[in-house]
Amino acid sequence: MKVELVFLQLTRFFKIFSLVKRLRIEKSVSKDPVDFEKHIERELQCKDGELQTEDFSFPEIQATYLRIIILSASDAFVSVHRVIAEGLSDES
Repeated sequence: MKVELVFLQLTRFFKIFSLVKRLRIEKSVSKDPVDFEKHIERELQCKDGELQTEDFSFPEIQATYLRIIILSASDAFVSVHRVIAEGLSDES
């Protein structure tokens, strides 16, 4: 299997999950998944029995890798249902 790295100009990041109280998104522009730096850290509203939908829109950032870290939750288990990153590749 061949994997190609794509360097993105990221403009929007969208997630659907449940029971997450606080999360951080980190980015890396390295060729390998190293040297991550904090980009966003946010406190979220948590409602039992409902999916949380978070849409992070921000000025374009450059990233090869993104890392989502769940810092705290309202239960011992959380779920991540969907993650969508939108942007343009450097090849566009």
